Order: sequence, then C-alpha cells, then structure tokens
Amino acid sequence: MSAFTLIRILPRAAAAAAALLAPVAAFAQETAPAATQATAAAPVPDKADTAFMFLATLLVFFMLIPGLALFYGGLVRAKNMLSVLMQCTVIGAVMMIVWVTYGYSFAFGGSTSAYFGGFAKVFLTGVTVESTAATFTDGVVIPEYIFMLFQMTFAALTPALIVGAFAERIKFSAVILFTLLWSTFVYFPIAHMVWDGNGLIFKMGALDFAGGTVVHINAGVAGLIGAIMVGKRTGFGKDMMAPHSMTLTLVGAAMLWFGWFGFNAGSNLEASGGAVLATVNTFVATAAAILAWSVVETFTRGKASLLGAASGMIAGLVAVTPAAGSVGPFGAIVLGLIVSPVCYFFVAVVKNKFGYDDTADVFGVHGIGGLIGALGTGIFTAPSLGGTGAADFSIASQFTTQLTAVVITIAWCAVGSAILYKIVDMIVGLRVSVEAEREGLDLSSHGEAAYHA
Repeated sequence: MSAFTLIRILPRAAAAAAALLAPVAAFAQETAPAATQATAAAPVPDKADTAFMFLATLLVFFMLIPGLALFYGGLVRAKNMLSVLMQCTVIGAVMMIVWVTYGYSFAFGGSTSAYFGGFAKVFLTGVTVESTAATFTDGVVIPEYIFMLFQMTFAALTPALIVGAFAERIKFSAVILFTLLWSTFVYFPIAHMVWDGNGLIFKMGALDFAGGTVVHINAGVAGLIGAIMVGKRTGFGKDMMAPHSMTLTLVGAAMLWFGWFGFNAGSNLEASGGAVLATVNTFVATAAAILAWSVVETFTRGKASLLGAASGMIAGLVAVTPAAGSVGPFGAIVLGLIVSPVCYFFVAVVKNKFGYDDTADVFGVHGIGGLIGALGTGIFTAPSLGGTGAADFSIASQFTTQLTAVVITIAWCAVGSAILYKIVDMIVGLRVSVEAEREGLDLSSHGEAAYHA
C-alpha cells in the first residue's frame, strides 16, 4: 500500500472509530452525574467542623482536670485538698470507660424509647471511622467518634460536679460506687430524654442547648440530696471551715470559664454562626454575673469578695448554658444579672435557714443557676427579645414547656439519687469515721498530703 493510499484511508478509519466510541463516551458522560448524586446522598464530614469539635472536646475535658478539681480543691480545707483532686480524677477515668462500654448506647443508642437509648451501641457497636452523627443543619454531619467523645466529656464532668456538695467527709469508695450507679440510672436516661431525637423532653420541644437540665440541675439536685443524706461535716457551724486557697479556686474557676467555650460553642456541633453566638453569650453572661454578685455582696456585707466573684462567674456560666445558642447577647446579659442575686440568696440565706451542709454550694450555684437558665431560655429565645426563635415563638408556651422539663428532671434525679445513696450506704457506707474526718481525707483515705510543711 502506497503512502498516498494510507493517507486517504486514515481519516476515514478515525471517523469510523469515533462513531463507534461515541456511545461509550456518551454513556460515561451520563453516568458521571449519577455517581456525583450517589456521593451527595452520603454527606462527608467537613474537616473544619471535625477540627472544631476536636478542640471543643478537649476544652470540656480541661474543665474537669484540672479546672473543676482545682476549683473545688481550693474551696476545701488544706487537709482535704488531695482527696478532691483524686475524686475528680478517678470519676473522670471511670466515666470514660463506662461511656464507651454502655453509656453512649444508653443515651444515644437509637432506641425509640422516650427514656432509654437501648443496647444497639454497647461496646461502641457500629461506631466506626466511617459512621457519622447528624448536626443541626440538614446534610451536615460530623464523625460519630468525635460526637461520642464530646458527649463523653459531659458524662465525665457531671458526676464530678456532685462531689463538691459532700466534700471532706465521704468515703472514696462511696463516691466511685455512687458515680457508677447514678450515671447509669439518672444521667444516661436524662441525657436521652433531653438530647436524643426520640427522648421524652426533646419531643416536648424543650430547649437545652448545652446542659442546663442534663448537667447542672441534675448535678445540683443530686448534690443537695447527697449533702443531706451524708450529713454535715464534723464541727460544722463551730470550727473554721473557710476555703484554704482562694488563689487555686480562682485558677480553677478561670479554667472552667475557658473550657466552657468548648462546652457551649461545641454544643452547636458545627463551626458556624451558632457557635459564635454561643461564644459571645458565654463571655457576656458570665461578665454580667460576676458584676452582679459583687454588687450584691457590696450592699449586703459591705465589701465584694473574690469568693463571690468566682461564684458569680460559675453562676453566669451555668445560667447561660441552656440558652447559649438561642438567646441574643443582651438576653444573656440579663440572665447573668438575674442569676447571681438568686444564687446568692440560696447560698447565704436558704442554706443557713435549712441548715444543710453543701460544701461548695453545688445546689445553690449549679442547681439554682441551671433552673434560672432553663426557665430564662423559654423567655429570652423570643425574637422580640433578641433571641433566635421562630416568628411565631410563644413565650408562655415555651416557658411552660421549659418548666415541665425542669420538673421532670428534678423529680427523676431526686428520687433516683435518694435511692442510690441509700444503696451505696448499705453496701460500703457513705461517711468516713469521725477520726478519719478530723485527720483529713488526704491522709486517712489516700495516705498522701497535698502539702508538706
């Protein structure tokens, strides 16, 4: 075949080949959108949201150790400092194991029950690097592992809050046993009721952005029941029982405030405007509460104290927790201004009136602060007051719903906690001996001292 003939044939062959391959190309073009649509049907977690939730999770962990441990440790006498550090540390460790074993499943296991998450995710069954958890935005997800860990830090912190109510006189074994029982029968069910889509309180439409009921009212009520059932410290009302280190208390409180940004902003589950709103509110509500507590003390006792400022700091943080993502900044400020005088009244008047010994004022600050925050959420979420509620938001209706959620939480926690304290008392006993208490729990319970002369 001559070169001239080959040149004439090649274009025709190329055209024929193109005609034969055209359906293949067309098929590829038609299937490409289908593949894209299939991918879109399974949302992929955004790396920024995932990184944000990693940071929020670590911040909440920081609230427990060293934040809460130092805050409570500074409030007790020097001979009991180490015991508080030990209780917070071991409670955190216990709850981490309990959470991944069955706690996550009991709270978020996918059950249709209004009270219980079920057994489907016991031992983290089905939780993998590919599984995801929904956020508040349709089509936006985060890795289920990071959602599980974020919730784990809440579960670890909440029972540790309780120990401040009966610090300086409870057995270490009683603290750990109570933590196991209380988390199983009180915390996990309430977390499911409030935060799971099938939960009783969630379906009622109650708003609890970051744990006003689940964490603070829950811990505050359990603390009050514990303070009463464990009994007063030996020498209460007679001996000097002032905090041994306000320096450490403020350091711990500041760490709590810092970590609380993860607590509140992280509850948005996305690095979006909602997280920024929660951050703004966590700043301004806390600042307002510090100022309000200082003003109240100035009028009632003639001078503002650092203990009062630290107490106001925690009260403001507690009050804004359920409201952080749904109220405006000025609604948050009002919450802070309201919560401190009410908490101060319970700490300075009600506690003395009824004579219960709540060592670190867990009920007066967390319980009452959580109550103010939960009810205030039902008011200040209204768009007319700067909140993010819908245009048809009804303050009366939402306030009633919030009140119902609070009553359910208090009733469940009070009855459950009282029963569990009694069980613990029957098994290991709640209190150390008078001799051990006078010596101090550092030495009598742990054989160590926080300080050496």
